[in-house]
Amino acid sequence: MALLTPLLAFLYHLPQVYKWLLKPYYVASLFMSFAFLLIRKTPGICDHLSTQREDGNPCDFDWREVEILMFLSAIVMMKNRRAITVEQHVGNIILFSKVANVILFFRLDIRMGLLYLTLCIVFLMTCKPPLYMGPEYIKYFSDKTIDDELERDNRVTWIVEFFANWSPECQSFAAVYADLSLKYNCAGLKFGKVDIGRYGDVSKKYKVSASPLSKQLPSLLLFQGGKEVMRRPQVDKKCRAVSWSFTEENIIREFNLNELYQKSKKLNKSKGDRSDKINESQFPPLPEEEEPEVDAQEEETETKKDK
Repeated sequence: MALLTPLLAFLYHLPQVYKWLLKPYYVASLFMSFAFLLIRKTPGICDHLSTQREDGNPCDFDWREVEILMFLSAIVMMKNRRAITVEQHVGNIILFSKVANVILFFRLDIRMGLLYLTLCIVFLMTCKPPLYMGPEYIKYFSDKTIDDELERDNRVTWIVEFFANWSPECQSFAAVYADLSLKYNCAGLKFGKVDIGRYGDVSKKYKVSASPLSKQLPSLLLFQGGKEVMRRPQVDKKCRAVSWSFTEENIIREFNLNELYQKSKKLNKSKGDRSDKINESQFPPLPEEEEPEVDAQEEETETKKDK
């Protein structure tokens, strides 16, 4: 029952995620997550497995295996309380299911445990989760371009995400950040990203740790006039990240995106008025057309003809 909530959430969003769910990475991950269940319940295979059940049935879970699975479901339920996307829900289920599978296989047979652990390590080193490839209005910085771009125009406000491709949290947040850029990007409010896993100097300069133990990934920094104004998550005096949920509602509220967007629209309008004035100065108004003068003699001849 503890897995019921994330399961219902997954089924509710299934039409939206079936495309990435059918990708090889997720198919293989789900297969490995349910490996022990398949082996324990498959006729012809489970008959040769050892068991501690009193009835001696090797094709059903014993009390210790049930205890491990219940503990797994409790951990997944607690972790998914902070999940903000379906990808995070599925990722938590896959991660902790693999951990439980390692324990169950080692308990069943040390050779099967070693084989499964080896497969998990090989899969982790060779297979990477698919990156977000949807629409976005985001500029990607390098260690050579980020400073120049932030200081180019003091009137422009930048929201920059510091991320790493190997971080599951950053991968799950990519769709949320892209959606915010589509809604709020304009001339005076822009969105950027920099991979601090690739550019270590940027990580040191802006004091965003790329360590998996720091919990600072992803980090959102707000820049105005080329200077940092605020960041989330915040970092305490001991350089530890304060827990913060990267939901779209939290970001809009904490960074005052609606207010920033309204101010940025005024900046955009002033730029448009200024460009109109420049265009008018470049192209002076045309002189008014003058009516052609009629010769006096021609007028006299025309009056005589009329008479």
